Amino acid sequence: MHISRVDLNLFTVFEAIYTEGSVTRASQKLNLTQPAISHALGRLRQMFDDPLFVRQGHAMVSTPLARSLIEPVRRSLRGLEVTLNAARSFDPATTAKTFHLALRDVLEATILPPLLRRVQESAPAVDIAAITVDRRELVGELAAGTLDAAIDVLLPLPNDVMRTRIYQDSTVVVVRKGHPDIDGGIDLDTYMKQDHILASSRRRGPGLEDFELSRFGLERHIRLRCQHYFAACRVVSQSDMLLTMPGRYARIANREFGNQILPFPLEVPAFDVFLYWHANVDADPANAWFREQVMASVRERLSDESSLPDAPSDRSRPRSRSRARARPA
Repeated sequence: MHISRVDLNLFTVFEAIYTEGSVTRASQKLNLTQPAISHALGRLRQMFDDPLFVRQGHAMVSTPLARSLIEPVRRSLRGLEVTLNAARSFDPATTAKTFHLALRDVLEATILPPLLRRVQESAPAVDIAAITVDRRELVGELAAGTLDAAIDVLLPLPNDVMRTRIYQDSTVVVVRKGHPDIDGGIDLDTYMKQDHILASSRRRGPGLEDFELSRFGLERHIRLRCQHYFAACRVVSQSDMLLTMPGRYARIANREFGNQILPFPLEVPAFDVFLYWHANVDADPANAWFREQVMASVRERLSDESSLPDAPSDRSRPRSRSRARARPA
């Protein structure tokens, strides 16, 4: 079938139904009536000779053909949108737009304050929505344009998701001041004897630090699993449990608690944090501007951190009561 005989608006409806899983929500998203959406779906079914979506309860479940079509349709729609946007200049001083940035809550406190300050100064009509996206959905969201960019650790993503490293971070251990076994440093033997907190949005599964420990046949005791590092830092300040977390956020989250921030007692490499975006918006003026604001905000934050004195516990080596070596024999 030649493209001249196809109504391209049908694919916008197809993508909306697939994303929303509902004709009602698709109509709300596109600001169309439900009969209009249903009519478009009927034309799509006739075009592909396939139901595309089958109602199960209140949801519209996609058929195998629909699942095979969604990614190329999303790429094509996003490509058309970028082409149209590139045809008109993006003026941050006057353009009204909302940018959607995916990042973990651990990064919000470090990146959002300088980012929002920069955007407010140069783009008064630009809004930012910081959201959490399941990593399994990240590629599809970037390709569809429902997500403008993402910040995360190194992920195994396809080549059409572009990336640049924006900073490195280290792993630290958070301990309350006055801990009976730990004062100014911690070695591996002492670390393993303590009870631990694991902060994770997942219901089950180990943390990154547990993978490092498992390489040496070690398994720590997780007494508490919670969702957010800030809450975990408060629990640390009122208990003898230990929390292992990224160093930059540890320095922010513990300002009101006064906990010790100590080096992780295994020699693990610093981990990289990346900014991700899709190739189909690489040349988009609006997306390029937003990426530059994110990277400039990170540079500003790193500059601010470098001007602050290091915490004494970061400079010192282990002085805990146990003298076990940092690496097991």
